[in-house]
This record gives sequence, structure tokens and C-alpha cells, in this order.
Amino acid sequence: QVQLVESGGGLVQAGGSLRLSCAASGPNFSNYAMGWFRQAPEKEREFVAAINWSGGYTEYANAVKGRFTISRDNANHTVYLEMKSLKPEDAAVYYCAARWLHLTTESHHYNYWGQGTQVTVSS
Repeated sequence: QVQLVESGGGLVQAGGSLRLSCAASGPNFSNYAMGWFRQAPEKEREFVAAINWSGGYTEYANAVKGRFTISRDNANHTVYLEMKSLKPEDAAVYYCAARWLHLTTESHHYNYWGQGTQVTVSS
């Protein structure tokens, strides 16, 4: 069982930056691929970024490529999402998720989810 707690959301002006954190508790964190997803009001949850167990492989949605960076610290059971050059369309609730071993961009393959953290971007 893995429990995930996101933090770091908030209000930022367009063009600004935020760093989201996801703290994981439970055994074998380093065996989980981790993903970030987001959901804006009246929209479906969408993939943002994912990282494999070692941090050596990452994937990004086209909408965030070049602006967001996912990373992980296995020693401290934490995954990060560094967000730069934020746009109003990045505003959403951001969720982190864990999946045993294999990285995927598909949300329904992730077994564990955090409660989400709100990101608001003012124009």
C-alpha cells in the first residue's frame, strides 16, 4: 500500500513557476513508476508527466514539454514536478500517482493516487 500526499500548489502569475512535491509512504517506493496528472474544471483528467523507478526515463505531455520537469528522490520517497513559464491553461488540480514498476501515460493503469493540489494561474 502506498499513500501519496501532494503539496506546493498555489496561485501564480502567468509566466511564473511552481514546484510540486509528492511525498510517498509505504514500502518499495523505488519500485514504483510515478506520474503527474491534472484535471481542470469540466475537463477530464489528463496526463502531464511520468518517471520510471530509477529516474532515468521520463515522458511528458506535449502541452508541457520544455516547461515542466519531473524528478524523483528515492532516498526521501518524493517525486517533484517543476513547472516553469506557467500559462492560464495549466490551471488545474494536480495529482500524483504510483504504478508498480512500469511507466505509463494512461491514468487507469495507476494504482495509487494522492488527494491533489490546486494550481491557479492568473493572466
